[in-house]
Amino acid sequence: MKKPLIAAIGLAALAQLAVPQLAHAETLHTPHWVEFSGKESLDPISPTRFYSANQLIYSRLVRQGSKGEPVSDLASEWQANPAADEWTFTLRDGVSFHNGKALSADDVIYSFTRLLDPERDAPARAALSVIEDVSVNEAGQIVFRLNQSHADLPILLMDYRAKIVPVGFDDDTSLQGIGTGPFKLVEFDPQGTTTFEAFADYWEGAPKLDGMDLIGIPDDNARTQALLAGQIDWSGWNGVNAQQLRLFSSNPAYHYDSIATGDWRGMVFRADDEVFQDVRVRRALRLVADREEMVNLLFGKGGATITCDNPVWNGDQYKLAQQCPQDLDTARSLLSNAGYADGLEIDVYTSGVDNYFRPMTELYQRQAAEAGITVNVHNVPAADYWNTAWMKKPAFTAAWGQRPTDQVLNEIFQSEANWNESAYKNPEFDALLAKARATLDDKARTELYHQAQALLTETGATLIPFHLNNNRVMKREVHIPAVEHFAIRWHQVDKQGES
Repeated sequence: MKKPLIAAIGLAALAQLAVPQLAHAETLHTPHWVEFSGKESLDPISPTRFYSANQLIYSRLVRQGSKGEPVSDLASEWQANPAADEWTFTLRDGVSFHNGKALSADDVIYSFTRLLDPERDAPARAALSVIEDVSVNEAGQIVFRLNQSHADLPILLMDYRAKIVPVGFDDDTSLQGIGTGPFKLVEFDPQGTTTFEAFADYWEGAPKLDGMDLIGIPDDNARTQALLAGQIDWSGWNGVNAQQLRLFSSNPAYHYDSIATGDWRGMVFRADDEVFQDVRVRRALRLVADREEMVNLLFGKGGATITCDNPVWNGDQYKLAQQCPQDLDTARSLLSNAGYADGLEIDVYTSGVDNYFRPMTELYQRQAAEAGITVNVHNVPAADYWNTAWMKKPAFTAAWGQRPTDQVLNEIFQSEANWNESAYKNPEFDALLAKARATLDDKARTELYHQAQALLTETGATLIPFHLNNNRVMKREVHIPAVEHFAIRWHQVDKQGES
């Protein structure tokens, strides 16, 4: 294993590290948060998928446009039959994998067959379970046959894990990390430095960069210090928080974009826990949150968007408009009715793995105390958090990226979803999601999604106080399109020489 460029060291020592001399002046040095403690996988459907790397290596049939809309990637066009239960996609000509093999319909069928295989632990399967069969027709087009009508299949196929891999990916380890994306894998070391070189034959044109380095830095503050020290070229996918942004905003060596997203940070109270299985307790724990204060103190006024425990973001066509002011009196009444008239004490696990986890939790701790709720905050080391706290403890902080309505509700809150981190199980909610998928009328489908969101807000087990603006800080010479990270076209990213 290559020695990590930045390991678990003191911040003062980090600032004194020498900036490495790289062979290519146009290599972009990018941090990632080692989300799975070195167990990151180059298999895009793995529960421990290496998101940062896989975004560079692989492509989808359909990708996200700058406004969240589906636009063509490996598929040049698509159409549905009148019932919207069969969709036909035309593959783009002239696309090749990094090993020189031409993209074919067989690769697409292979990729979706393995993703949908019930024997595999693929979290994306829940979001794409509407797909019954994938085949190729006589014209060489890809045909998706669905188990029900679905007017938004192209939106589902924007899923960041619905990547196309070559036939034989599972059987030939040399194919691991072989995709059709803008960068080719050179060396894989998720806890150290994973290196890439530009793929000259990328179908949209050769990347402007010579290569990219993904540097494992689990701790949020260490990532910020690494950027200040010149170890990395930008803040990475997670960006920086409002306090960290002040370190860069007036420094002429840096520039930044603040981008409204559907990313959220939240607090999960698992519904299968003895205390949190009572919906009255769960609702009380969410009513004590002063979301406006959270946004103002953590981000500055207007620095994030308040949301009412609803994961659907404001830019989504199906978003339900809601109001959710703090309501301490109702929270106290609910707790009293649930048997906690003298107060409630809970443990919440958090970490410095994310910019916002600890400050959000500490602020919530103070707010909850106003309703007689004692929140004991447990800080877990960044390198251990995702393996020992997330989905392991009864209450913990969570981070999710932007997803379309259908995907986010089915993947994280549907009863049987692999990543149902809150253990929320509600047959009425599940039925609304299934009916919405099958409804072709836009107005009726929107109403069903609105009902599902309202039900989740009323009975759910996750506090989602805000959607984030992504504060993307870059060295002055780095140019990354000012769009949500799923919409970045990495071949367009530029770096005009070393600083």
